[in-house]
Amino acid sequence: MTVRDLLVAGTEELERAGVPSPRVDAEWLLAHALGLSRTELYANGDAAPGDRATVFRELVARRATREPLAYVLGEWGFRRLTLRVDPRVLIPRPETEAVVERCLELLADAAEPRVLDVGVGSGAIALAIADEHQGARVLATDNSPGALAVAEENRARAGLENRVELVQGELFAGLEGPFDLVVSNPPYVKPDEVEALEPEVARFEPREALVAHGVTEGIAEQALPRLGPGAPLVLETADGEAHDVADLLGRLGYEQITIGKDLAERERVVDGRAPR
Repeated sequence: MTVRDLLVAGTEELERAGVPSPRVDAEWLLAHALGLSRTELYANGDAAPGDRATVFRELVARRATREPLAYVLGEWGFRRLTLRVDPRVLIPRPETEAVVERCLELLADAAEPRVLDVGVGSGAIALAIADEHQGARVLATDNSPGALAVAEENRARAGLENRVELVQGELFAGLEGPFDLVVSNPPYVKPDEVEALEPEVARFEPREALVAHGVTEGIAEQALPRLGPGAPLVLETADGEAHDVADLLGRLGYEQITIGKDLAERERVVDGRAPR
C-alpha cells in the first residue's frame, strides 16, 4: 500500500472507533511508523515498506481502543521539551504550560531560585522551569516510583541531572524550606466525575494522579511554612474552580493572590505569596 492508502485506511478505522481527531491522529501514527514528520507524509506517495506498514496498523489498532495518542507514540511535546510518557504518568497538557509560564514570570528577577515541584509526574513542570531558567535549581517530589522513573528518564533526556533533584515521598516528603517558589499540578478531578471523562483519560491515565482527595488543600497548607518571605505558591486548578482555590489561599494567609488563564482563556492557574 502507498503512504496515502495507509493514511486513508487508518483514518477510517479511527473514525469508526470514535476517536475525536481521526485524520490528525492517523498522520501522527503514520509519521511515527515511517520516521517522518507529518508534513513529509504528503511529499511521499511511495509504497510504504511492509514492516513499517505493519507497525502502523498495530499503532492504529492501539489508538482505536482509545489508548491516548501520547501513550501510543511513547512521547509528547511540552514547551521546548519532548517527554517520554506512558501510563505511569499523566500526559502533559497545554494548560500546564500556562503554569510554567507563570512560574517563569514570578522567577524572572531571581538569579538562582530554589524551586519545589510537588507531584512531579513526567517531570514536565520541573524540567521546563530548569530548561528555561538557567539559574533555577528544582527539587521535585512524587509518591509514585513509576512516575519518578519516567521523570528520571526525561531528566536525562533534557540533560538536567545537575539542576533537577527527584525525591520519592508524599507531598513535601519531609523537606524543609525556604523555597523561592513552590508549584504543583495536583489531582483535582472529583471521584464522581471520572467516568464522565473521555475514555482516553478515564480508562488509561493513572487514577491516583487524577482524582482529588484534598490534595490541593494539603499542598497549600504545607507550602506556606516552607516558602521564603513573599515567595509564591503556583497551582493548576480544575476548570471553574480557580476562585475557590483563590479563596482557600486567602483563608490560609497568602497574599497578592492572582488568577491566570490558559491558552484557551480558561481560568486555570492560581498563585499567592507567603507573607513577608
